[in-house]
Amino acid sequence: MPTVTFIERGGKRRHVEAPDGLSLLEIAHRNGIDIEGACEGCMACSTCHVIVDAAWLDRLGAPSEEEADMLDLAWGLTHGSRLGCQIILTGELDGLVVSLPAEVRNLLSD
Repeated sequence: MPTVTFIERGGKRRHVEAPDGLSLLEIAHRNGIDIEGACEGCMACSTCHVIVDAAWLDRLGAPSEEEADMLDLAWGLTHGSRLGCQIILTGELDGLVVSLPAEVRNLLSD
């Protein structure tokens, strides 16, 4: 089963296993990782913003135009910024490393 490492705010690393076909947002929710996903993965918000480790960017390819538009709403954008709902785990992504951005706007707790 593929693994993903989430680097949480504060630097704690969480290594989790997940089956192929789940988005990073779904994997995070199943493992109690603090990613909101207010639109439940419909790409209608930017609350599942993650920062992909530079070593993995080429394997993912560029975000779609729609994803790039949603990312424009996220805080703390970097070159590796992506929406967790748009990254689907496959065997090719086994070992993927993503960080949670330092700043987020959690719409569920505002």
